[in-house]
Amino acid sequence: MTIATSLVKPLSVAQSNTLDSRTPTELLWFSSPIRYADAWDLQMRLHHERVMNSRPDTILILEHQPVYTVGRRTLVADWGGDPTATHMDRIEIHHVNRGGSVTYHGPGQLVVYPILRLTDHVRGVRAYVEQLEEAVIQCLRQNGIVGHRQAKTPGVWVTDLQNAKIASIGIRVDRGVTMHGLALNVDMDLSPFRGITPCGLQGSHAMSMAEVVGRPVSLVAVTHSLLDQLKQTLALRWTKAPAPIEFHTVA
Repeated sequence: MTIATSLVKPLSVAQSNTLDSRTPTELLWFSSPIRYADAWDLQMRLHHERVMNSRPDTILILEHQPVYTVGRRTLVADWGGDPTATHMDRIEIHHVNRGGSVTYHGPGQLVVYPILRLTDHVRGVRAYVEQLEEAVIQCLRQNGIVGHRQAKTPGVWVTDLQNAKIASIGIRVDRGVTMHGLALNVDMDLSPFRGITPCGLQGSHAMSMAEVVGRPVSLVAVTHSLLDQLKQTLALRWTKAPAPIEFHTVA
């Protein structure tokens, strides 16, 4: 999807897009990397349950095992792949129904899949994307990193590092409920990004928090920070305190 966004703005302005909905939100934070297909099956099931009002709003937060995901707007030039292929450079490929182009997910990258009734939280799709961006920008700021938006390009970029993207956003809203979400590069191997044009943006490259600060970055600490920011920007209230769990307990 293509969403027009502005440059960095104060959190108080961004929160003007947020509705004051404090309905409980279930948080599922998984403790180890998960195969994309397994997480996708869970996301689809939870999305259907939310559409049917048989479960509350839910946030999935996790790492993936190495995988390329190919969005609906991916061009052949973005990855040079065979549309029937299941692997590239021994990494799984999955074609997905979100907006955007091709990207990579792997260990050390924090992935968030909000499954929310959109109109309970924000004033439309554009505002939703802006709130996800704002949560990432504020999380980065807490970790000594300045991030910013780029016009007409959903995601977050790193200040003073030209065309360096540190977080990607690709969403879908189906029957009023969100799916897919954001991916923040925390402390990961970025080399698989070199085999693609990330998000279809020519001349851009992926950057991680660890590369920016020049030292290892705790994924657990960043998870807590990002959850705190999402709680504010999307007006969430957790059903219980955030804590990692094993995937098999809910799958």
